[in-house]
Amino acid sequence: MKTYSISEVAKELNLTVYTLRYYDKEGLMPFVERSPSGVRLFKDSDISTLRIIECLKSTGMPIKDIKTFIDWCTEGDSTLQERHDLFMERKATVEKQMADLMKTMEVIDHKCSYYKEALAAGTEEIHRDKKIEIQ
Repeated sequence: MKTYSISEVAKELNLTVYTLRYYDKEGLMPFVERSPSGVRLFKDSDISTLRIIECLKSTGMPIKDIKTFIDWCTEGDSTLQERHDLFMERKATVEKQMADLMKTMEVIDHKCSYYKEALAAGTEEIHRDKKIEIQ
């Protein structure tokens, strides 16, 4: 079975070695084996799990909650419902973030159009009759 060094994993996941060490210190990587001299030996499955950790982190999930998820994974099938519920909650969180970003994009699109028209006319005066709060 192929193993990877911490620097290889960091490069693969676009993380720093420091971040991976921090994850280990916080208990997010109990699955990673070590050589007799203490060097971390990552397998493909470890990299896959780290991708899930990064996914959860990108949703804004706190490290302590990610640790709970990792603990549930370690416990096995008895925590399937908890893990399912966690991902359903994360899905709802991401859907809200996406909706918020879409509203933001609408404002940005409007302002791009506003300035494009003003630039073409050489003045903002073309917009003076329209109700616009922020220029």
